[in-house]
Amino acid sequence: MIKQDIERVIREALEAAGAAEATFTVEHPDLGMGDYSTNAAIRFPGKKQEIFSYIEAHKPEEVESVELAGPGFINFRLTKDFFKQSLGEIIGKGSEFGKGEHAKGFKVMVEHTDPNPFKEFHIGHLMPNVIGSTIARIFEWNGAEVKQANYQGDMGIHVAKAVWGIIQGEEDPYVAGNNAYETHKADIDAINKKIYDGSDPEINKIYEEGRKKSLEYFETVYKRLGTKFDFSFFESETAPIGKKIVEDNIGTVFEKSDGAIVFKGEKVDPSLHTRVFINSQGIPTYEAKDLGNAKNKFDHYPYDLSVVVTGNEIKDYFRVVLAAMAQIFPDLAKKTKHLPHGMLRLPTGKMSSRTGNVITAEALIEEVKGHTKGDEQVAIGAVKYMILRQGIGQDIVFDFEKSVSTEGDSGVYLQYAHARANSILEKAGKKGSVEGEQGQVRAVERLLYRFPEVVERAGKEYAPNYIATYLTELAASFNNFYAHEQVLDDSPESGYRLAIVEAFKDVMKNGLNVLGIPAPERM
Repeated sequence: MIKQDIERVIREALEAAGAAEATFTVEHPDLGMGDYSTNAAIRFPGKKQEIFSYIEAHKPEEVESVELAGPGFINFRLTKDFFKQSLGEIIGKGSEFGKGEHAKGFKVMVEHTDPNPFKEFHIGHLMPNVIGSTIARIFEWNGAEVKQANYQGDMGIHVAKAVWGIIQGEEDPYVAGNNAYETHKADIDAINKKIYDGSDPEINKIYEEGRKKSLEYFETVYKRLGTKFDFSFFESETAPIGKKIVEDNIGTVFEKSDGAIVFKGEKVDPSLHTRVFINSQGIPTYEAKDLGNAKNKFDHYPYDLSVVVTGNEIKDYFRVVLAAMAQIFPDLAKKTKHLPHGMLRLPTGKMSSRTGNVITAEALIEEVKGHTKGDEQVAIGAVKYMILRQGIGQDIVFDFEKSVSTEGDSGVYLQYAHARANSILEKAGKKGSVEGEQGQVRAVERLLYRFPEVVERAGKEYAPNYIATYLTELAASFNNFYAHEQVLDDSPESGYRLAIVEAFKDVMKNGLNVLGIPAPERM
């Protein structure tokens, strides 16, 4: 990448100026300021001219000019020939453009979605599903070997509540069981223990049938969202593993307290707290199961990195689990990255799976479809873009009108731009040519070549929003290009302009693919 060549020259300039240890950034300034900019000379006002002069004298051949601006910013402008070559590279690589080797040889497992059988797949599950699957694709585009895992709570008090509701003949078993828990606690706790040890044939049958139906239902949602899991792990598998891990470490990591087994996190870090890992009935809790899950995942796929995507409401919970894990499996703890995300809310407020006021993922997609003339691809794209357009940790209030806007900052806007480019190419009936008359360098050209950089940065910072923002800016620049220049004519520049359209279509399609957003050929 040209960026790496620019960074190399900057390091050489700093070394020559006696500032070899200095840190600096190389970023893209506003298009009017140039193509790259560095702050390398700002910290050395007395040597900024020396640093600038070295860079100017040793600039890469792809750099047309270098200028010193303001208090010490150094701006770089790339040559016309660079943009011509970059168009050729994009068109030549096609669907491969943007793929890098930054994470080559790295094994990553991304765990996400994690719905609980016996409960609805609600809009809260959309967040980890969309974010997690996108993080997985970003790692793949950066060269890593990636496996996606789904860890599902098929055992626990929530399941016992649902089974109790089924026995009672309730229309919505889980909600009924949850509402009745305070008054029927002993009965539901007894069901929970029977599910755990498999001691009651009648309850086993109810449990297995309900579990099977739930998993089949989840698969229909995954298919709709385009999500494919390499592994499906279950709490029923990890519970005995986690229980043994905890019991084997009593007296060192865990201690007994009122009949339960706990981890006193505050002894490790004052900002942590105590959590129960095995309750007084001898049943492992979520905490113990998560320990078992970490080991189980590694046993199935020896990862270099395990990314766990969950809601940020369990951030403190996960810190305690990781602290306990660090005492038992220090290597696994170091390899685990918890990626918490914000909540998805509708204008009416937060949905709840405990009160029955649940907005399912399918209901949300259908509602958006109603704003898109029933187009499934557009609806899926609209939903995913709304989730990915901002930082992962922020809450989202889903704006139906904004999600399907054709004016910008929406998945629909990107899909329309891609479809428009495809339509132009179909009408042309021929391929563009970078050997045609180039003319001036357009803003869209100054953005197209950046796509691999954006993908790499998104991977390093776990930030899909960088890609969403880039694609929106790219689409706007393409639309402006098309509005002001005639592509389909017999002018000397027509071939080159058509090459810009082709390169744009490739980059937009690749970017949408990374985000998991459909790229329709026609709209």
